[in-house]
Amino acid sequence: MDAKRNEVHVESLSALTLATSDMQRALTFYESLGFELARGSAAETFATFRAGSQYLNISLESPEREPCWWGRAIFYVNDVDGMYQRALALGFATDFAPRDAPWGERYFHMSDPDGHELSFARRISG
Repeated sequence: MDAKRNEVHVESLSALTLATSDMQRALTFYESLGFELARGSAAETFATFRAGSQYLNISLESPEREPCWWGRAIFYVNDVDGMYQRALALGFATDFAPRDAPWGERYFHMSDPDGHELSFARRISG
């Protein structure tokens, strides 16, 4: 029997959960960027947004928790420059304007109100 065929492997990412100390602020931020709220509300301690066929969860945590750098969530969007313009129009700061990367994506970075780093990207066709 081929051991590779029976090897356990990761199939996909189901969801990413980010912590917030202010649920209303987090929900307003993500909804304003166009994320669709699937369940939860500002009155609850957990909310879920759709992100394509995956999910972005927001979990209310104690404001006393010390923040630390954890990494970056990367979201593919249909129009990187359009998302960038939307973020600017909403008054959100970005790290830089959209750029083409040598690895074949157009992207830009920003942070949410809780300091979670976000990247909005799209594969460059060519």
